[in-house]
Amino acid sequence: MTRFIFITGGVVSSLGKGLSSAALGALLQARGFKVRLRKLDPYINVDPGTMSPYQHGEVYVTDDGAETDLDLGHYERFTGISSRRSDSVTTGRIYSDVIAKERRGDYLGATIQVIPHVTDAIKDWIKGDITDEDFILCEIGGTVGDIESLPFLEAIRQFGNEVGRDQAMFVHLTLVPWIPAAGELKTKPTQHSVKELQSVGIQPDILLCRCDREVPAESRRKIAQFCNVRPSAVIQALDVDTIYAVPGAYHAEGYDDEVLRHFGLTAPAPDLSRWDALVSRIRQPEGEVTIAIVGKYISLLDAYKSLAEALRHGGISNHARVNLKWIDSEVFEREDAVQHLEGVHGILVPGGFGERGSEGKIQAVKFARERKIPYFGICFGMQMAVIEAARNLAGVTKAGSTEFGPCDEPVVGLMTEWVRGNVLEKRAKDGDLGGTMRLGAYECHLAKGSLVSHIYGDKLLITERHRHRYEVNYNYKERLEQVGLKFSGMSPDGVLPEIVEIPGHPWFVGVQFHPELKSRLFEPHPLFVSFIEAAVRQSRLV
Repeated sequence: MTRFIFITGGVVSSLGKGLSSAALGALLQARGFKVRLRKLDPYINVDPGTMSPYQHGEVYVTDDGAETDLDLGHYERFTGISSRRSDSVTTGRIYSDVIAKERRGDYLGATIQVIPHVTDAIKDWIKGDITDEDFILCEIGGTVGDIESLPFLEAIRQFGNEVGRDQAMFVHLTLVPWIPAAGELKTKPTQHSVKELQSVGIQPDILLCRCDREVPAESRRKIAQFCNVRPSAVIQALDVDTIYAVPGAYHAEGYDDEVLRHFGLTAPAPDLSRWDALVSRIRQPEGEVTIAIVGKYISLLDAYKSLAEALRHGGISNHARVNLKWIDSEVFEREDAVQHLEGVHGILVPGGFGERGSEGKIQAVKFARERKIPYFGICFGMQMAVIEAARNLAGVTKAGSTEFGPCDEPVVGLMTEWVRGNVLEKRAKDGDLGGTMRLGAYECHLAKGSLVSHIYGDKLLITERHRHRYEVNYNYKERLEQVGLKFSGMSPDGVLPEIVEIPGHPWFVGVQFHPELKSRLFEPHPLFVSFIEAAVRQSRLV
């Protein structure tokens, strides 16, 4: 029997529902249960694919090509379970499906309403595409009280009544703030948040209280009394020095025990030894390196969430602390790169869209290539590396990208068709933006004897996740290889360049895909492990 856990949040956003959900999933896994995590987002966009990184943060892409919320990255990194398109849904997608059914006449002339049609669609999605999972954890985006989230809250209220309390439970994450002027923690925000949740008919079974210091036993009893839960169900979620300490901290507070008690289940205590070992390695590194990330969305670091975690995974594998130096690429269009990059042990240019900051990224590539500093270019970062090589090594001085407008030497151009499996996919230049990029997992053939083949364990075929609309122009391949830029990874049909590298450089790799999306705590991505290893070697030279 599959059991459902619904995680809601109150008081303020960014309390960490995604991490809380991922940590609980990891704890239940460690106790022998099979879990699956899902995200229900109240915004009206069909998916986050066309949303600005400044508003939404990174867009996380699944193997099957879904553009999703960044919390799905937390789910994968903590549990090791690959998410699917069915694990993420928004108000926009729900309404699109309902309206499509109405247009087809599926509702047989009924007046379409939020209840029951929209709520039924949400419930169908919650229980759809389930196999033999013991637990389905569903995180509800936003905070209780948002008008956008009301249909989702009504849907899970109905769902809980329909399946019964032995098959569903509600966890509510709230804030217990410390007020310096009063010199005490305040429970009233939690009480009001629970009252708001109760007003829509949902009684939480567990309260997860975010706080920056210990919550006294008396305060917990007060919360339990006013919020109608058992004192043992008031779980404090203290701040920790690394997110990977969260599962251990939650277990110490009895979070997973309380979940099993609600469902009347027993299971062996979780074996968290591998978590403890990695947390110890994080807290006691043998060395440290500094990686410069030259991007354009650095005012909101959630835009690079998976990237930052993948770099940390590479550091853990090399017993090194990774210090991230975030640099706005536009700075290099006004100032000398030396001022900002001198002394770093590695340079990474991540993905991005649009012309703004592109020349600065090209300057960062040139600095890394000429100074023999390990360089990692991802998606847009690979394209800028190719343009830099074309201009400064191959003499193609007008090399550019058609993403920025018409150019004389389109070294990077718009893809209009590509092969996915045995299917030819086509796109129009003036078509919709949403969901039309090259999305999801695609195969890549590696050149035998190349650096990347060695990094991947001498494999010649890999699968990586993509999210891009522009591609390096194959017609420049021969000219670029003549000046030392090796095309070491190609699409199966040999048309789309996937990886470039510079033999003889300490470490210079550009990839068209997003390897950070597949890096997990216990399975760090080999490219990031190798990149940080090269940065460690670099740190010994300076």
